[in-house]
Amino acid sequence: MTYPLELMLPVLDKKGIAYNDETLKKLNRYAELLVEWNEKINLTAITDPEGIVIKHFLDCALLLEKVDLKENASVIDVGTGAGFPGVVLKIFRPDIKLTLLDGLNKRLVFLNEVAAALELKDVVTVHLRAEEAGKKQAFRENFDLVTARAVAKLNLLYEYCLPLCKIGGTFCAMKGPSAEDEVKEAFSAGKLLGGAKPKILRETLTGEEVRTFILTKKISQTPPKYPRVSAKIAKQPL
Repeated sequence: MTYPLELMLPVLDKKGIAYNDETLKKLNRYAELLVEWNEKINLTAITDPEGIVIKHFLDCALLLEKVDLKENASVIDVGTGAGFPGVVLKIFRPDIKLTLLDGLNKRLVFLNEVAAALELKDVVTVHLRAEEAGKKQAFRENFDLVTARAVAKLNLLYEYCLPLCKIGGTFCAMKGPSAEDEVKEAFSAGKLLGGAKPKILRETLTGEEVRTFILTKKISQTPPKYPRVSAKIAKQPL
C-alpha cells in the first residue's frame, strides 16, 4: 500500500527538515508494518493512512526542528511503544545512535522487525522499565537526547527520563495541546533532578490539532537516589 506521505511534505519543506526518496520509502514501509502488526498486538489506535502520516510521522518529525541534534547523537526513546518518535527520527537522521526502551517485550519484537526491514543501523532495543535503566551505568546520564511521547505526566516523566540524559543534553516530552499546568506542577522536580527551566513549543498539525514539545536542558547531575522504584514515583511524585 502507498501512504499519502505527500501530505506532510509542505510542512517539512517549510521547517527545513531534510528528506529524500529513501526517507519516504522507509516511512511507507514502516506504516505497512505498523498496520500489519497492529492486528496481532496493540500498537496504535490510529490506523487510517492520513492519520498515520500526520498524527504519527509528521508529529514526530517536527521534533527535528525543535532540537539541535548533533551528528551521531545518542538518542533514547523512553516507553517507545510502536517506535514514536524514535524510529521516525532515525529514518530522517540515519546518523543518530538510537536506543528504544520499553517494558513490554512484544513491542520490541515488532521494532526489531522494523529495524531489520528498513535496514536501520545503530538501533538497540532494550527490555527494561525506565526507572531500572536510570540506575544502570550503561544508560545513566549517557544520552544527548531523551524523548517520551504520551507516556505520563511531566513530574513523573522527569524522574524517569532526566537520569538518562547527559549534562548538556535535552529531554523532550511530547504532549497534546495543554501543558502549562503540568510544567508548573513539575518545575521543582525538574530542578531537583538536574533540569533547567523548560521551554514550551507548540505546533499545529493539519487542521487544528495542536502538539506541545516541552524541552528541558540537563544542567547538573541527577542525585544518585533517583530514580526511585516505580511504586514510589507513582505514589509520592516529586
